[in-house]
Amino acid sequence: MITLKSEREIEGMRESGKVLAGVHLELRNMIKPGLSAYDIEVFANDYILKHGATPSEKGFEGYKYATCVDVNDEVAHGTPRRDLILKDGDLVKVDMTVNKNGYESDSCWSYAVGNVSQETKDLMDVTKKALYLGIAESVVGNRLGDIGFAIQDFTENKHDYGDVRDLLGHGIQPTMHEKPDVFHYGQKGKGLRLKAGMTITVEPMINEGTWKIADRSVKDRNDPWIYYVSADGSWSAQYEHTFAITDDGPVILTSQDAEEDEKMLAWARQYIKDNNY
Repeated sequence: MITLKSEREIEGMRESGKVLAGVHLELRNMIKPGLSAYDIEVFANDYILKHGATPSEKGFEGYKYATCVDVNDEVAHGTPRRDLILKDGDLVKVDMTVNKNGYESDSCWSYAVGNVSQETKDLMDVTKKALYLGIAESVVGNRLGDIGFAIQDFTENKHDYGDVRDLLGHGIQPTMHEKPDVFHYGQKGKGLRLKAGMTITVEPMINEGTWKIADRSVKDRNDPWIYYVSADGSWSAQYEHTFAITDDGPVILTSQDAEEDEKMLAWARQYIKDNNY
C-alpha cells in the first residue's frame, strides 16, 4: 500500500530531515584520519537525541546502532565498528534514518577521508550526480523506470561503473521502509506512475567495478549482522536523499544545502534534456 502524504505530513518529515541533515553537516568537518567508525556512531546518536529525535535504525530487525558506516569496498549495512579506524585516502559512507515526532527521514552521504585519489573523487562525483538525476526524474506523471534508467545509463553506460542492483530505494513514512521499491536501474516508461504526495528515497550505490555484491559477516563482538561488499573488491560510493513528489516538482526533505541542491538539480534537468531521457 502506498500512501500519499498531506502538506502537514511532508512538513513533519522536513523537520525530521533537518535533524538528519544536521548530522551530515557536522560530519563534513569531523571525519578525518584516526577517527573510528564507532566515534561516528556516538556523535550521530547523541546529536539526534539532543535535537528531540530518535534513530530509527536502532532495534530494526535486531540492529543495535543509530548509523551504518561503510568504508571503501563496503557497500551498505556495515556496523560502526570500534576497530575500524579511518585512514588517509579512505572513502566512508554514513547512512542514518531519523524519527522526529512520528515522522521519518533517511539519508546517506559519502565522505573523503583526508587526501583521496582522483579515482575516488571521480566515483564520488558520478554517484552524487546520479542521485540528482534520479530526483530530477521524480516528477508527477513519470514512472519508476525513468528514475532507474537515468541512473543506470549515466553510471554504467557513460562512466563504466557498476550500478548495484540488489539494494534499493524505497517509500518512506509512516515507517522507515514503505512501498514502492525504487530501483536504480530499469527501462524508461516502465513501472509505477509517480503521483503527488509520494515520499521516497533515491540512494544509488555505485561501484568502481562490478555491480555485483557479496555478503560478509561482522565477526567482532559476537555480532551476527550481515553487511555487503562489492564482489570484486572495488570501492563503492553512495548518496541518498528523502524527498516528496509534488505538483511543483521534487522537494528534498533531507537537504544539507538548498543552494547546492538547486545547482545539482539544474544540472540534472539539463542533462536529461540533452540526452533525451
